[in-house]
Amino acid sequence: MQIEVTTDRNVDGSDELTSQVAADVTSGLSRFSDRLTRVEVHLGDENADKSGPADKRCMIEARPAGQQPVAVTNHGTTVEEACSGALRKLTSLLDSRFGRLDNRKGGATVRRAEQN
Repeated sequence: MQIEVTTDRNVDGSDELTSQVAADVTSGLSRFSDRLTRVEVHLGDENADKSGPADKRCMIEARPAGQQPVAVTNHGTTVEEACSGALRKLTSLLDSRFGRLDNRKGGATVRRAEQN
């Protein structure tokens, strides 16, 4: 899984921030690493120099192998808060998407539980 972190001109895209975000994404999506080819993280400050509630934005796009990309966006008061929220949203989305793919019609259900 390849991880790319980009920032707009209003967010300091230091090496420290980039490596921290990449480490958080790697650990947060580790169980999906064999199913994802690429993850792009876009960080931005929507109000630029002005302060305001929830003006930091984190958009994460994940590209599952052989499927259409999925993306989530989260806003927060800090870049870290926005990233952690977006990572939670993406994890939930991928759980749902891969869960549906793995449990196709005809699989084990409550009504058709295997008899011993």
